[in-house]
Amino acid sequence: MSDFWSGYIAIITIANILACLWLIKWASKKRNDEAAQGDVTGHKWDDDLEEYNNPLPRWWLWLFYLTILFGFIYLALYPGLGNFKGKLGWSQTGQYEDEIKYANKTYDPIFAQYAKQDIATLAKDSNATKIGQRLFLNHCATCHASDAGGARGFPNLTDNDWIWGGDANNIKTTILDGRVGAMPPWEAVIGEQGVKDVTQYVISLSGRQHDAAMAKAGKAQYDVMCVACHGANGKGNTAIGAPNLTDNVWLYGASTGSIVQSIAKGRTGVMPANRDFLGEDKAHLLTAYIYSLSNK
Repeated sequence: MSDFWSGYIAIITIANILACLWLIKWASKKRNDEAAQGDVTGHKWDDDLEEYNNPLPRWWLWLFYLTILFGFIYLALYPGLGNFKGKLGWSQTGQYEDEIKYANKTYDPIFAQYAKQDIATLAKDSNATKIGQRLFLNHCATCHASDAGGARGFPNLTDNDWIWGGDANNIKTTILDGRVGAMPPWEAVIGEQGVKDVTQYVISLSGRQHDAAMAKAGKAQYDVMCVACHGANGKGNTAIGAPNLTDNVWLYGASTGSIVQSIAKGRTGVMPANRDFLGEDKAHLLTAYIYSLSNK
């Protein structure tokens, strides 16, 4: 914030508090033209509801004065006047960092103990998976849902269909370092009819009803354009995040229109890296929980 805006904010803030003080003093001042105390002022509502000329209670006015005093003390100790940081030097960032330090000091030894055990063992430990579940609900449920069932474009973590591999090490790598999956668009290369033909062939791979003639034409296109990633049999490749097309599990939807969209326009999926945010030990417990969901 520039010095100009900092000064502007400070002046406006102090001026408003002083204006409130003046207003209270002005409103409580006795005037010569006022009616005597206890007399009606002439203001009437609903036929018989009249306003009397009675002063505000002194204790009530003193509450206003104390509030204004509190405001000046607060602004002297804490941020509130532009760039002035207050005598105590408090900031929400500093408080957050202090709380994180306290939490790390308290809980890191617990996570460190669990990190010494292998993930398959932790997946059978109810206490470990409860902690892992809380980590999941705090950091992963927004995308993958609270039950880890996923949503359109966000994988289901409770089944055995894994784009990048479902063993413990692959899951942990995904959590720590993230993943970027890209399906290139093919409409400009194979044309609108080619997209439809390949769609029918892809549908046939999972045993669904399809147009046999279009699927036959689509296979020829598939063998040239798609085989490098998804394999000759459509089983995919977890090393590069190419999905299995034979299991009838569809990340972006199973309808013909959704598959056409994927082939024609492409897809891009991003799993963010959490190494710096969670750290190795927390990721270890989170991996154990996720691993337990698909390995009952």
